[in-house]
Amino acid sequence: MSSKKSVFFVMGVSGSGKSTVGRLLAKVLNCPFFDGDDYHPEANIKKMSAGNPLNDDDRKTWLNSLNLLAKQHQKKGAVIACSALKQSYRHVLSRSLNDSAKFVYLKGSYKEISNRLSQRNGHFMPAALLQSQFDTLEEPEDAITVSIRYSPKEIVQKILK
Repeated sequence: MSSKKSVFFVMGVSGSGKSTVGRLLAKVLNCPFFDGDDYHPEANIKKMSAGNPLNDDDRKTWLNSLNLLAKQHQKKGAVIACSALKQSYRHVLSRSLNDSAKFVYLKGSYKEISNRLSQRNGHFMPAALLQSQFDTLEEPEDAITVSIRYSPKEIVQKILK
């Protein structure tokens, strides 16, 4: 699979490994990596930091900005880490990208991801919000789905197959 004219959205709940896998995938594909968390408006970060889950209205501006970022990199390819929890969010993210949008779903159980989050420091997303993310998650049917039980390198190899 080539990064030429492909924008890969590495998706999943917080703690699934989106940033780690996304950076590695971008390096292998020789294209830029963008962490969707860096594009949240300050109000979203404050809300999540206070332990409150985002709603669809909160996510609207964020999703539109990531779609614009994807369109700007459509010709040369990119990897964007983004939770993309609902089908409607994935629709916004891939709007006007035609066939160049590819979703990679990093799938893990609540227990697996909760264990990871308990070991993570310095992230604005508190572990207490994990259940709200699983409640919101609509597993994609049209994504490259890979278990988080594999190492990041193994996950990237599976994505590229």
